[in-house]
Amino acid sequence: MKLEHIKEPRLVFANGEHICPRRGIDAYGVFDKTSPVRRTSIHVGAVGSAHCLEALAAWLDRCKNVIESPEEKRHPNLFPSFCGFNADSGFAAAFVHSQELVRQFKTSEVEELLAIPAHQERVAAAVDFYYEQIKFLAQNRLVDVIVCVVPDKLHEKIAYEKPSGEDETIEASTDVAGSEINFRRALKAKAMHLGKPLQLIRAASLASNKKGFQDDATKAWNFCTALYYKAGATNPWKLASDKSRPASCAVGIAFYRSLDRQILDTSLAQIFDELGNGLILRGTPVDVDKDNLVPHLNADQAHQILAAALNEYRVAMRTVPARIVVHKSSNFSPAEIEGFDRAGKEMRVDAVDLVTVMDSRLRLFREGAYPPYRGTMIQVEPKRHILYTRGSVHYYRTYPGLYVPQPIELRIVRSDESPAFIAREVLGLTKMNWNNTQFDGKYPVTLGCARKVGEVMKYLENDRPQIRYGFYM
Repeated sequence: MKLEHIKEPRLVFANGEHICPRRGIDAYGVFDKTSPVRRTSIHVGAVGSAHCLEALAAWLDRCKNVIESPEEKRHPNLFPSFCGFNADSGFAAAFVHSQELVRQFKTSEVEELLAIPAHQERVAAAVDFYYEQIKFLAQNRLVDVIVCVVPDKLHEKIAYEKPSGEDETIEASTDVAGSEINFRRALKAKAMHLGKPLQLIRAASLASNKKGFQDDATKAWNFCTALYYKAGATNPWKLASDKSRPASCAVGIAFYRSLDRQILDTSLAQIFDELGNGLILRGTPVDVDKDNLVPHLNADQAHQILAAALNEYRVAMRTVPARIVVHKSSNFSPAEIEGFDRAGKEMRVDAVDLVTVMDSRLRLFREGAYPPYRGTMIQVEPKRHILYTRGSVHYYRTYPGLYVPQPIELRIVRSDESPAFIAREVLGLTKMNWNNTQFDGKYPVTLGCARKVGEVMKYLENDRPQIRYGFYM
């Protein structure tokens, strides 16, 4: 076995580089700061009760200024103070929020929703209720993003909190227990055609430094970065790249079941380049192998979805990539390989790399109480490698997780690149999640995004899905 450590990928900002999104934004400014077409005034619409809207307005006002971190003295790199969201800070932008941009509902209307006895009917009614308010704002007010604040009483009846994890943010977790209807996903799907990204917030999370929630500084970093990204095609940071290498494109393919669980579809998340500009595509229904229950595309489906992605890349970049890497969470079938190869040859792509990225059952142990460092890679077989994308982080000087980290396994089906290059590429793509500014994500955004897209797409009927990730995160 061969053990090595992959150096932490660097991120590029307006006036410098850093490995940490928070420090980079604070010190060097968001990457697109110098772009003449980016939004510097972000109009924030809101839906909620009078109490919820007052709390949100106070929170947005507080985010204008520096927010000190209570944990900065103990872990200064893990919990830095928030730099403030204003024209003079790293974001170089400001929120615009006023009474004209809100839709206030009555307490009695919430009580009517709570009185619905059947859980699924209650969730469906809540989706319709919020949708009507969102629709009014989207069609009658100048808004870039709409924040939906869910009162605590209603939240308890339509959603439950998932355990804290790597993707925890201020955005409300609304996975529904015992029901196929998920409030958050269903609402985002229903409102998608209106063209305004949503941010869902549980009212309790707006309280200052409340026990069980993120501290205010961390909350502000994640909340403001997410709204900045969702408000338009704006990128707070990008991956540092080697200018001597030809352009490449990474895509992730995931599968999801329809709401009635009768149809299995594909979703694809495509990253145009290291900048993070991407595309969301929905594929066609697929069959499941009855012997191993693993879904696979047939050759024509694989060809169709990759050809569509490459064509969108060509339109956006006015060229085709020299290399494309496809990430899947399951093994590639011969038919999939054939279809992907055919699409690559038709578009004259020099190299089509295929990499399976999945959870690993193997664990490594290092001396002491802390787990292996993020970036630790070990070769199991020539084309099988274990990579720790979560683990102890030297920059943080601690392990920031709550549980024993699970590494991922990289199965390099085909690539002319070295395993270290593939691992570095995957590690870099774990940092391209604008919903969380803690940079030690577990999965590359290609697969993480494709999964989130599928979760929302199952609620879309015949509507054409939005192509920007901001509508799904």
